Amino acid sequence: MALAEPFEIARGVQTESETVIVELTHEGMTGVGAAAPSAHYGETTATVEAVLPRLFEVLPEDPHEIDAAHTAMDRVVNDNPAAKAAVDIAMHDLVAKLHNLPLYRYLGLDATETPTSSFTVGLAETGEMARKAEAAVEAGYEILKVKLGTDRDVEIIETLAETVPDARLRVDANEAWTPKEAIRTCRALDGLVEFVEQPVPAEHPTGMARVTEQSPLPIAADESLVAPADVPAVAEIADVANVKLMKCGGIRPAIATFHAARAHGLETMLGCMIESNASIAAGVQLAPLLDYADLDGSLLLADGADPFDGPPVPALDPTGVVGTGARRN
Repeated sequence: MALAEPFEIARGVQTESETVIVELTHEGMTGVGAAAPSAHYGETTATVEAVLPRLFEVLPEDPHEIDAAHTAMDRVVNDNPAAKAAVDIAMHDLVAKLHNLPLYRYLGLDATETPTSSFTVGLAETGEMARKAEAAVEAGYEILKVKLGTDRDVEIIETLAETVPDARLRVDANEAWTPKEAIRTCRALDGLVEFVEQPVPAEHPTGMARVTEQSPLPIAADESLVAPADVPAVAEIADVANVKLMKCGGIRPAIATFHAARAHGLETMLGCMIESNASIAAGVQLAPLLDYADLDGSLLLADGADPFDGPPVPALDPTGVVGTGARRN
């Protein structure tokens, strides 16, 4: 799927997103899911397509048996969370449709209060980032997540704060800073942004802990948090847990991660890759569990590139649909 514009973060530039769609049928109803694999976590569309047949072979006949499905998938395939997420999402979509319910209701969630999603501004020249931020605010996006990881990071945020003074800003360094750089930058950005996401590499948890201890801003863990089992360690080094369906393996593991994060005193956030609405819609159904949301992945795609429509973003409303709400164009 082509992107509307090249999307740059500290690790590189992306111009397209590859997605693998999964459809599961039971009693005349079809559930839809999607994998948006990331090479950063060791997955590609080729690996997803290679393991999906093995995953399909071990699925229970009854789609309600989602926990059993995860146990079986984990037994035959190690890791590969995006592939498992596609199956998990399709199973959840299918089961909720069988009950003629939106997924959040099938899960027993309360949708009276849900957060608003941020919209991401990728790296570019400072003036271009200001232009993109202004266009996003004019289009109705009140919360902006700004990608950083340059030698002009403070200048970028100061410029955006002047350009869109009414927007709430969050920043994501994607592991680009050293601990000293992160502490210095967090102090410089105090009062301008809400929080800072993954300032230092995940391979250096002691550095992340030092940043969290000395930063005046809350620190969110993204690359440092993959699976539910990571939560206790993350709680020692961050303030916010950023969960992604493609990192953890789907809705079931994500819910486990959210509950573990709450139990360890962390705030919760659901992020995404650049994805189809076939998987973004599932994230919207989990909005009642979140303090923060970053579910703009499908908005970064070119017009007509996504074969699916989904629930509205940035206002995350999981109501008024059946299943996840993903539907073919």
